[in-house]
Amino acid sequence: MSIIIGIGIVTTITTLYLGKKCWHAFHKAVGISPGVLTYQDYHAPLSLTTLNWQQLNLNKKYLESLSEQQLRQLQRIDEKVHHYQAYQQELQAQHKTPAINESQFVLHKMLHTRLPEVLASYYQLIHMHKNAKTMNGDKKAEASELLQKVLGNIEQRLDTLLEQMEKQHLQDLRVMNQYLDSHDN
Repeated sequence: MSIIIGIGIVTTITTLYLGKKCWHAFHKAVGISPGVLTYQDYHAPLSLTTLNWQQLNLNKKYLESLSEQQLRQLQRIDEKVHHYQAYQQELQAQHKTPAINESQFVLHKMLHTRLPEVLASYYQLIHMHKNAKTMNGDKKAEASELLQKVLGNIEQRLDTLLEQMEKQHLQDLRVMNQYLDSHDN
């Protein structure tokens, strides 16, 4: 009799636990947080006051002159940097020293030194001519295009780095699977 009661209790606790996990996973999949009543529209126009940067440390004054597309691209870059940093911290938590290669070093330099410099230069160029009211349309277009190329380059480097991480993990799984298969015989 006690075995049946024990099985019933374990089944009930397991059902409640899995139900809660599924409930949270469902809400996360549709883009809402359980218990939070605010809806976040990802396609609404961005406001500089509501932008939250997870990893990038950017001067908000320099972001005022950016277009909506450039702000969204900066947000995507910030999200990708967050994923990369989380991966690096996970490696350190496992007491593995992450090896830094040239592409990682260059990306770090671009994100933390060159990107703020480029944003500052773009801001100064736009506002210098805005005050003088002599900004040539071609120069403004060229400056915007150059900024877009820098943002695109950074995002492409991040994508490549994240893809390399995925490939490394997949390779590790393949090696472990091959190891286990070789010892089954």
